[in-house]
Amino acid sequence: MSIVIISGTFALVTSFIGLLPQIYKSLKTKSTKDLSQVMLLNYFVCSLAWIIYGSYTDSMFVLASNALGLLSSLILLLQKHYYDSRTL
Repeated sequence: MSIVIISGTFALVTSFIGLLPQIYKSLKTKSTKDLSQVMLLNYFVCSLAWIIYGSYTDSMFVLASNALGLLSSLILLLQKHYYDSRTL
């Protein structure tokens, strides 16, 4: 197994599991007041840019890992919108 495959797989896994603890905590506590919406938007846009780059360079690892990162950040953005709108 090459270092490229190993590092790509590592990036894929860590991109997905990186935000899972926060998603779980937000679901459990029903609160996102301590999350920065700017940070979540930045993560979302950054993942989207990497997806575009990965599609043009035909890099499956870049595409897959950032698609999972995009999904995670989207879930957190939706949680933030939902939970913050309930407290108004």
